[in-house]
Amino acid sequence: MGKLIALGISLLLVVGTAINTAVGHDTDGFSAGDIAKKAMSSTAMKNVKAICALTDFEDACIKTLTPVANNKSATPEDYLKAAFEATNGEVEAALEKSGVIGKDAQGSIDKMAVEDCKELLQFAIDDLQSAISMAGDPEKNKAADVTAEFKNWLSAVVSYQESCIDGFEHPELKNSMQNGLLNATQLTSNALTIIGQMSSILKALNINFDFNIKSRRRLLDAQGYPTWFAPTDRKLLALQDNGRVAPNAVVAKDGSGHYKTIAEALAAYPKKKGSQKNDSSTSRYVIYVKAGTYDEYITITKDQTNILMYGDGPTSTIITGHKSNREGISTFQTASFSVIGDGFICRSMGFHNTAGPEGHQAVALRVQSDRAAFFNCRMDGYQDTLYVQAHRQFYKNCAISGTIDFIFGDSSTVIQNSLIIVRRPLDNQQNTVTAQGKKFKDESTGLVLQNCKIVPEQRLVAERLKIPSYLGRPWKEYAVTVIMESTIGDVIRPEGWMPWAGDFALDTLFYAEYNNRGPGANTDHRVKWKGFKVITKKDEALRYTVGPFIQGDEWLKDTGSPFTLGLRY
Repeated sequence: MGKLIALGISLLLVVGTAINTAVGHDTDGFSAGDIAKKAMSSTAMKNVKAICALTDFEDACIKTLTPVANNKSATPEDYLKAAFEATNGEVEAALEKSGVIGKDAQGSIDKMAVEDCKELLQFAIDDLQSAISMAGDPEKNKAADVTAEFKNWLSAVVSYQESCIDGFEHPELKNSMQNGLLNATQLTSNALTIIGQMSSILKALNINFDFNIKSRRRLLDAQGYPTWFAPTDRKLLALQDNGRVAPNAVVAKDGSGHYKTIAEALAAYPKKKGSQKNDSSTSRYVIYVKAGTYDEYITITKDQTNILMYGDGPTSTIITGHKSNREGISTFQTASFSVIGDGFICRSMGFHNTAGPEGHQAVALRVQSDRAAFFNCRMDGYQDTLYVQAHRQFYKNCAISGTIDFIFGDSSTVIQNSLIIVRRPLDNQQNTVTAQGKKFKDESTGLVLQNCKIVPEQRLVAERLKIPSYLGRPWKEYAVTVIMESTIGDVIRPEGWMPWAGDFALDTLFYAEYNNRGPGANTDHRVKWKGFKVITKKDEALRYTVGPFIQGDEWLKDTGSPFTLGLRY
């Protein structure tokens, strides 16, 4: 069985092996098309054709697979590593091009977008390196749901590519960057498709094997904590609840702690802890931030993994900032608090952006940390409050407020038992709670709100029926948002959802509602888009719960809240 799994994985990645090496080029005196034509009668090329038929870029796929298919000595591991290495090469090439494109940048937004691209594409390279490492380590393949891991990394690569492109204001510069990333996006798309269609591929190749690796990782345990938390982590959280946790660093503005700023506490983070990516066995670095308002811009860097940070409550311990797009700052850089390092846990803290509705895009909290979890936190802003940018994220018992697209991004995120507060926007504006950004259909991303309450803030109550408010709008072609088992107030319009522009994405998105309640939950007058659905079957709703959606095999256990493991009803 293990060999068949390895074979299946190697076949999925054959698709993307060399998009950057063969399109439109000659190989040993023959064009890629000539080589493909001569070899098509072979078994290898028939298999290649069957695989490529499933991709969105079939011609490029067939042309580029020929050199790999004709290498009879290649092992499954070689195919696997080669695929990600080729993707990595394309992203590195795009990274170099961003510097050339940057020479033509004039405005502050575009200049900042160039720098953002350099950072974002490096994040993409980091994730691809993680994929390469897993591909070359059979023991890792046995120990994890490799399909989920690869899709998680590749989906994040797409998110970073799109964030890079979206950052440009000038159309010509945006087009130049988009063209510079074309090969990389095609390669990533093809690889995602093959991963998602593995069962069909094996059937087409007459391999009788059910490629369905069940996740071996329970995401949440009987106490309601994600199971990637090491036993010491659960102990730390339990101690924290009782006020007995012994942090590595204490931050206090009044000088009663080790440091007066959060930045100082992070600077003391032991360097060695960043050496083990996704290693939950690495002990936590615990930071306790005492009550106070901390006006400082904080980034948990990629090397600062496995941090547990907690405060004295979401309205007592507050990190605040005021950067906004109106000031000429890219959305990516407006965040008051940014989390990059994997395995970040946060509890009992507040994150604000005080730019106001006049600031337009102004992020309070940006998260791209894989396996990030927030408990009893608050995120306050207006437009683009919470940027769930990439990877797998979990929020519980939080409060999130805003106006336009105030929960947005392209991650796999579940928000449970939380208060979603719709604020009063500027005159002649509308409110949209979500703007999910899934670019390709085979990404594993989406946004799920479960057992949440969607209500207006006090300032909006009197005008809630006049100012239009919606559950969301599609930022990208395949946006996925599911609202289930939630209370929806009458602040939400009867049609429920808002178009982005014309009929963009209305057929390709997936917006769904399941078993909601409240005056705004009636679906009789919801939009009639092809991509909208009212889920009626429990089995279908279960796909978007914490376990299946972010690689757990079980639901939240009873933690003292009304929830039990699984769906509420």
